[in-house]
Amino acid sequence: MKIVLAEKTSPAAVKIFQTEKDWTVVTADQIKNGLAAEIADADALIVRSAVQVDEALLANAKKLRVVGRAGVGVDNIDTPAATKRNIIVMNTPGANAVAVAEHTILLMLAMARSLVRADVTTREGKWEKKSLMGSELRGKTLGIVGLGRIGVEVAKRAATFGMTVLANDPAAAPELEHSMSVRLVSREQVFTTSDYITLHVALTPKTQNMIDAASIATMKKGVRIINCARGELIVEQDLAAALQSGQVGGAALDVYCEEPPKGSPLLGCPNLIATPHIAGSTTEAQEAVGTQIAHQVMDYLRKGIIVNAVNAK
Repeated sequence: MKIVLAEKTSPAAVKIFQTEKDWTVVTADQIKNGLAAEIADADALIVRSAVQVDEALLANAKKLRVVGRAGVGVDNIDTPAATKRNIIVMNTPGANAVAVAEHTILLMLAMARSLVRADVTTREGKWEKKSLMGSELRGKTLGIVGLGRIGVEVAKRAATFGMTVLANDPAAAPELEHSMSVRLVSREQVFTTSDYITLHVALTPKTQNMIDAASIATMKKGVRIINCARGELIVEQDLAAALQSGQVGGAALDVYCEEPPKGSPLLGCPNLIATPHIAGSTTEAQEAVGTQIAHQVMDYLRKGIIVNAVNAK
């Protein structure tokens, strides 16, 4: 078997593959003649988010059986093209859930206390104690769209801050209301009653552009919006206009329609906090997603066991 790890992967994941003495493991720094040439005789390809596994690349793969995504989103993988070639596409949902949840809470706190502006102005020699009056998360309502693994971790942490937690997820088990401090409601109710709204759903035709001028108009004036999921969930022009008008009091984004977000109208908004798609980027999370995808790919190649495949029937 030949395994190609096209991007920097956890050393622990590499070691897992190397336990098979007769397998060839090629890491990103060992690829000399381009990825297309390297995967010509590969059985498995492991990627993160930077490598585009498109039709043109897959056309070079004569033996490829599985593409493993060390992470959740598979936007960078042409899944229909892989399916047409009988290539399984796997991801690792949940492995970075804690990292993303912690980043979400971090962004909420940073908005509540104007942390970025406080840092910048203090470094500039200013002392703006009066203008930097903040607010507490305690007593506020958090609306979570998407109560999967990440949404659940966010809800747990928000509850400890004394927040009222509402969530919308048609697939969520009703039992969650009893086992957690969360109330399941409609998406419309999340939008109309929340002080903070955070998005944790996959990109689908039903979720694309869910935050637009029409939905923003139904929200509380001064609502704060966090997105660590997919940039396309938000119409950036509409959010920028709402930030400028004050209808949205603040936004904190880790993802964008275009990455990096060149020329985005959002970048000129002073009440925006922008981070470069790093919510899942912790040492612990990267090791977790790396080792998880390594085990999944190995189980498939050795035993035919399919886990977390996005295109398996």
